[in-house]
Amino acid sequence: MIQPGLSRISRLLRNTSMLWRAVHVAGTNGKGSVCAYVSAMLHSANVKTGRFTSPHLVDRWDCITIGETTVDESLFREAEETIRSRDSSADDKASEFEILTATAFEIFTREKVEIGVIEVGLGGRDDATNIIELPLVSVITKIGKDHQSILGNTMEEIARHKAGIIKHGVPCVVDATSQEAVLQVLRGTVQEVGAGPLLQVPLDQGQESARLGELFKNRDMEPHQQIHVELAYHAARLAVQQIAPKVRVSELLAGIELARWPGRLQTVNLAVLTDREEPVIVDGAHNPQSAEILASYVNKRIRLRHCPVTWMVAVSAGKSVRGLLSFLIQPEDNIVAVEFGPVDGMPWVSSADAASILEEARSLGVMGSLQNAESNVIDALKRAAKTAAGNPMVVAGSLYLVSDVLRLLRQSTAA
Repeated sequence: MIQPGLSRISRLLRNTSMLWRAVHVAGTNGKGSVCAYVSAMLHSANVKTGRFTSPHLVDRWDCITIGETTVDESLFREAEETIRSRDSSADDKASEFEILTATAFEIFTREKVEIGVIEVGLGGRDDATNIIELPLVSVITKIGKDHQSILGNTMEEIARHKAGIIKHGVPCVVDATSQEAVLQVLRGTVQEVGAGPLLQVPLDQGQESARLGELFKNRDMEPHQQIHVELAYHAARLAVQQIAPKVRVSELLAGIELARWPGRLQTVNLAVLTDREEPVIVDGAHNPQSAEILASYVNKRIRLRHCPVTWMVAVSAGKSVRGLLSFLIQPEDNIVAVEFGPVDGMPWVSSADAASILEEARSLGVMGSLQNAESNVIDALKRAAKTAAGNPMVVAGSLYLVSDVLRLLRQSTAA
């Protein structure tokens, strides 16, 4: 259950001395990617860095890292037990996300990190992570429509929630490819609360832009990846200027090579689970904006002429199935619909009925093979691999589905 407000997280952290500083990241898409790049850059510059993103991917503690390494399960459970004990006697019980956020912050304090890179869970203003009072930098990635039942139905309403992390005297880096209505809200908030300076990315001048441009060319980065790296670079640069001003630009940029963000445009081999030897793309695209980015990548990089793409798809209940499929699927494509399993620590999350995905596909005129694997993820993988028959195959629609697939791969590899 989602419970906006900061009273419960304040209670959980009352006895935690949060001496570390933060880079706070909100937005609709790209938050986690930006956090991964910022964390890697700071680590490369020898800044002791913690990272907290959500949701977790395979294990509940894999959303918390220290120095680019996932925290030990034992440390996580010890810190979590401390936090839960603080909640035990309260009438207004904290949500699971508030417990998780407080656990991450407790770990950062115990491990004496210098900077915590923090991804907002939902929105910004009322999110548990906004207990951070004075971040080093606020970052807002591209804003689109998602979670409208909580954040509002207009771009302006959603933007006002995200803008809630903007603080007095704190530099702010924003994705300037958002709609102008969104940017007006963000600029207005910066002026209203006395934040700044405000950097609107991409910047198109100066030595830094030229250096980044060369890097993007050498790494053959997609446009959205370029934006994420530039947002991260300026956030990391502004952060270290305040705590370690002698850090050189080259040290930050070297961190790009270290950044890892599994579950997003990730290539995996499913040979241990299926008969397929060819690589498979797994991506957590779960809303129209991220689906459009994934579709662009697939169409540019892996879709073969006259060969359909086979999609294995699950969608969270309440998400727009049509909004996703309309970007991803072409008429000749194949779909294996499935339902992801229970999500550890997130009992309020459930999968949309697989049959409803196929109904939407038919209404969109999809003429390829349409199969319902119900709640059997391993069966869905085998069906999709057989249907693809060596042609492109993509797993998408939900990060929770990607989690199930990666978990199955880990179990099979360890067996």
